[in-house]
Amino acid sequence: MVILALVDLFNIHKQYDIKILLEDVSFHLGEGERIAIVGQNGCGKSTLMKIITGEEEPSEGKRIVNQSITIEMLSQQPRFDASLNVREAIENELRELKAIKERYDALSLQLALEYDNKALLDEHAKLSNYLDHHNAWSLDDKIERVLQEFKLKEYENRLVITLSGGEQRRVALASLILKKPDVLLLDEPTNHLDVYMVEFLEEILLKEKFTLLFISHDRYFIDTIATRVIEVENRELVSYNGGYNRYLVQKEERMKSLAKEHGNLLRFLKQEEAWLAQGVKAREKRNQGRKKRVYELRDQAKINPTLIHKMKVELEREKKHFNREEGVSKKKMLFDIENLSYSIAHKQLIGDFSTRVLQKDKIAVVGPNGSGKSTLLRLMLSKIKPTFGVIAQGDFKIGYFDQHRDMLDDEKSLIETFCPSGGDIINVNGKNTHVFAYLKSFLFPQEYLNKKVGLLSGGEKNRVALALLLSREVDCLILDEPTNDLDIQTINILEEKLINYWGAIIFVSHDRYFIDKIASKLFIFKNNGVIEESYQNYSEYLLIEKEIKELEAFESTIIQETPKIQPKPKIKTKLSYKEQKALETLPDEIEALEVQIETINQCLANPQCYQEKGLSTLSEELIKLEKLYETKSDAYLELLELAEELERD
Repeated sequence: MVILALVDLFNIHKQYDIKILLEDVSFHLGEGERIAIVGQNGCGKSTLMKIITGEEEPSEGKRIVNQSITIEMLSQQPRFDASLNVREAIENELRELKAIKERYDALSLQLALEYDNKALLDEHAKLSNYLDHHNAWSLDDKIERVLQEFKLKEYENRLVITLSGGEQRRVALASLILKKPDVLLLDEPTNHLDVYMVEFLEEILLKEKFTLLFISHDRYFIDTIATRVIEVENRELVSYNGGYNRYLVQKEERMKSLAKEHGNLLRFLKQEEAWLAQGVKAREKRNQGRKKRVYELRDQAKINPTLIHKMKVELEREKKHFNREEGVSKKKMLFDIENLSYSIAHKQLIGDFSTRVLQKDKIAVVGPNGSGKSTLLRLMLSKIKPTFGVIAQGDFKIGYFDQHRDMLDDEKSLIETFCPSGGDIINVNGKNTHVFAYLKSFLFPQEYLNKKVGLLSGGEKNRVALALLLSREVDCLILDEPTNDLDIQTINILEEKLINYWGAIIFVSHDRYFIDKIASKLFIFKNNGVIEESYQNYSEYLLIEKEIKELEAFESTIIQETPKIQPKPKIKTKLSYKEQKALETLPDEIEALEVQIETINQCLANPQCYQEKGLSTLSEELIKLEKLYETKSDAYLELLELAEELERD
């Protein structure tokens, strides 16, 4: 199969004053490729994209672009006609596609009368191919869906320039994915998107077969979308096939030969791969097993629609709490939240929420944009007062990070920031450390010590703020979007620090990968102020939630298509004593089995543990427990369904 070349760069050199960003690099983009660009902040990723679009000229080298194609890039600060509302701004970007569709419709009518007109037939075929390529047959329906999925529907009649910067970026992104240029360039497209918007974006980019070049620190997004990863490293471009997972494997192989110079990087790569192997792959296996059961039940449900209820109960149960700590914990209690409610402008963000935060909890606060996540943090920090309820707080110190970086003074240098009383030694976790050695672990070179904070980039300021926060003696870290503006290498460093942090962590994030790695518990914001607690892995929770939605849509279809079947008369009017007893005892038995299964899985992930107990013994025990778990779960679901049927009757 021949892949059409769209963009080629040859021997590109790019320099600003004395700073060299790119040196003798070449690059090729073929039709249908989806390439992720990664690298440290300031290494030249955005510059490379601007050279590809023609926005910037290289200092040396040649850029060759197929003249028949269009290249468009999502701007960090999009500009709009001040007179247009949100819907008009999107439609304005699609006026060429709409004009072509109107011309196509007119030609179709004309050809009904002149069906043998070759010129008309050729033009008709050409327009048809163009509309196929851009999938522009039902633009109005697509506009409606993108307004809904990007949470822009409520603003559709509002002037686009009155929206926030993040909302304007969503309008610009919506326009671009509907327009579908031949080559689409996206710089951090998942910024300002919640996880549901990111999932929709992933779906569109894959379904519409975009040719794509993008910069992102969202590792799940890279793994899902990218066919190739390009790393900007030491002024060069290094290419790796596949998504983020394959990039890690290939980069580790490359780094082994340079282990002495790149010891820290190699260590991070190995840690990252180990986490992926133990966590993601294990979850994928569970997900595949669950999907297989669901698909089997779906086929049966076409004959017997009542089985759909069983499927939903099974999925909902999997979404609920598991490996929950039972009884009274001996850990120090930091927050005791009782019946917390908070409303603003007649909208309830939090309703009757009660929970406890203990000494070593690592809690991710997740949910759609605008649902109240940051509000919960501000309530816990006593920055605002609840409408109702109490947040009782123990005697402990809190370290807080938000995007405003209020702890930093732009007029101070880095060494003045970390050593305000003079000297060059700081105390971190009870150990005296030279400030340079500490900042080096956050990727700051020595020459940055005397640099003013105000001269740093946004990502560098975030690094300083996080390094400063993690150097302080606090019992609880409260973090609001800590990974924004950070590159992947810095996020890896932050993750290592947080995983080894001894106290509690409560953080808001949309980064699924980061959440999966750090959080042991979730506060999930639902609709109308409801907050659901879960001890489940976040990406797995989202997958189950998606399957339930698909199931509900499937149920609706089945109900519409299945003819009404007269139920057989039931003689049974209530559960037997044995059935009632089983209904009461099975949940505890199932939860006990879950704990045993989780304990064995943890042992299997620990070489010291499985070598001591025996790998084959553990595996056999796990198979028996999983089989027993499935048997008891099925029995419980059947009894639950029977009890509900008898109650309805």
